[in-house]
Amino acid sequence: MEKDQKLAIFGTGGFSREILCLVVDLWSQTGIDFRQKACFVEQDKIWEEKFINDIPVIPESRFDPEKYLAIIGTGDPGVRRRIAEQLPKSTRFATVIHPGAVVSQWAEIGEGSVICAGTIITCNLKIGKHAHLNLHTTVGHDCNIGDYFTSAPAANISGICTFGDNVYLGTNCSIRQGVSICSDVTIGMGAVVVKNITEPGVYVGNPLTKLR
Repeated sequence: MEKDQKLAIFGTGGFSREILCLVVDLWSQTGIDFRQKACFVEQDKIWEEKFINDIPVIPESRFDPEKYLAIIGTGDPGVRRRIAEQLPKSTRFATVIHPGAVVSQWAEIGEGSVICAGTIITCNLKIGKHAHLNLHTTVGHDCNIGDYFTSAPAANISGICTFGDNVYLGTNCSIRQGVSICSDVTIGMGAVVVKNITEPGVYVGNPLTKLR
């Protein structure tokens, strides 16, 4: 961050507040006071003047892309995409990686992404923009993951997997090596994916079943 720049976290829900926890851990190593450098952002129609977890909440109309780096806190990939596309073209997005995450130097991570504590990202892989990798997610070698990806805690992705955009992995789900998953897919918690998924939808269980 530049000297006079601040961080704007869009949303005040659970994951937005977890992002603040991540930022506090990250900045504590540099001496930056999060109370002076961070804020939450809400839509004007629901905004009211207040503080949450010691930082102010500002209305979206007061967001200035010249003064703030942005990070989008909502966990829903579709909503996250809509917010990103509605922001001014000049908006610059932060990529936030917890100091307790293990990220290979041979991993490419897109702008606006959040990598939580305990996550392990190995080598020769690519993760798209505005991805959320929650606590203790693992990503194996040579994966190619699209934009607006979300993993809930403890999702495990084996090597050489390919994901489209707007994919959501539930808590404790497992993806077999070499599997491809198309865009707009939600995988339920604890599910086991051993075959390619070629149709958008919601999939649950072991063996995996698509919900109607």
